[in-house]
Amino acid sequence: MHTNRSNGARTPWPTRIGVTGGVLGLLLTTAACGGDDGGAAADGGTTRDDGPVTMRMSWWGSDTRHAATQELIDLYESQNEGVTIEGDFTGFADYWDRLATSTAGGDAPCLMQQDTRYVREYADRGALLDLTPYIEDGTIDTSDLDENVAETGAVEDATYAIPTGVNAFSVVIDPAAYEAAGVPVPDGSSWTWEEMVDTAAQVTQATGGEVYGMQAMGLNGGDTNFEVYAREQGEALFDENGEIGFTTETLADWWAIEKRASETGAEPPPATTVEVFNGGVDQALVATGNGASGFWWTNELPALTAGAGSELEFRQFPTEEGDGETGMYLKPAMFWAISSDCESPQEAAMLLDWLINSEDAVNIIKADRGLPVNTELRDQIAPTLDAPGQAAVAFVEEITPGLQDPPALPPQGAGEVQSILQRYTEQILFDQVSVEDAAEQFMSEVESAIA
Repeated sequence: MHTNRSNGARTPWPTRIGVTGGVLGLLLTTAACGGDDGGAAADGGTTRDDGPVTMRMSWWGSDTRHAATQELIDLYESQNEGVTIEGDFTGFADYWDRLATSTAGGDAPCLMQQDTRYVREYADRGALLDLTPYIEDGTIDTSDLDENVAETGAVEDATYAIPTGVNAFSVVIDPAAYEAAGVPVPDGSSWTWEEMVDTAAQVTQATGGEVYGMQAMGLNGGDTNFEVYAREQGEALFDENGEIGFTTETLADWWAIEKRASETGAEPPPATTVEVFNGGVDQALVATGNGASGFWWTNELPALTAGAGSELEFRQFPTEEGDGETGMYLKPAMFWAISSDCESPQEAAMLLDWLINSEDAVNIIKADRGLPVNTELRDQIAPTLDAPGQAAVAFVEEITPGLQDPPALPPQGAGEVQSILQRYTEQILFDQVSVEDAAEQFMSEVESAIA
């Protein structure tokens, strides 16, 4: 067992919404120690030259992603005799509890899908392998990776995760909904936050509430939505040192926009807003013909379009001045990382390299894990994508020159921010707390979460 990198007391492993009851007790008593040596690269471990190798690979996602990933596994096994890959997958809601439990028990999957919110936490606990030696010796080829995100899995001088692809958090609109309401379609290069709400309210009013102008900002992807707003103000969700990088005033201002959207009817009533949010992408307002706009990742457009039955479009986030100086950035859609306990790290590194650099692999997964991080392969598959996928490629190419750099990996405990922000957003919408008090309380809770 490795020694704790921070030499501090053990803490529970990160989960999507925190662990409770018996699981919390399990993690407190069996949590894997972090480690100075755990983060260092191991030797080759067990390889296929020693005999058959079996590795577990974990990911979250939809049924479509599960099927495509199993196809990837089958193909890799057929091309690499002596290697068996056991798939371990679930939905996002359960993924982090499962991963935390298996990691704490010393049974983490060799290759795991990771998220920006958790990479640093797992790395600091010594649970992830430092991939730097495998990059330096060419086992993992990073030469063709998108330079905007290629190093986003680094913590200090070590690389613990490699992006699967890129996407951007954006405003998705249904032009047909605006046109049917007789409301001008927004110009993403010049609209303001105030205009966004006013325009959305006009859509709701013109349709008698049959179509709402926008979906709530603070629920689906609310932490990223606020982060874009804060970065526009020269602030950040977390700064380079992992400290809170925004003021309570900025958060209160952003929540005031949300509150105004609710009060003017730009958004549905609070109860409907929460119900829609809990329904996920399939029940999104723009996916069901019940809304004109919402906030979604670019790689979610195919799923939204499938439900909408009409062509949806991307828009940049509004800005305070309407000058297009956005706080948006390209984000690693997700990461691949290798457990520091993996018994076959060399084999896992070879699999990781194949997943990001193989034309065969990219042709199977396409843009499901974001637009491919390998830019040459991204260009190759772009013409083969469906219309929503091609729209995502075009939008990312269009906005990239004006985007800010991706933020640094957030600190330990940052995985709790999204659920905390969602909770306060609901309380604000239901008039249970003022935006000012919510901002103060949110700040206090986040400080405790990352302490």
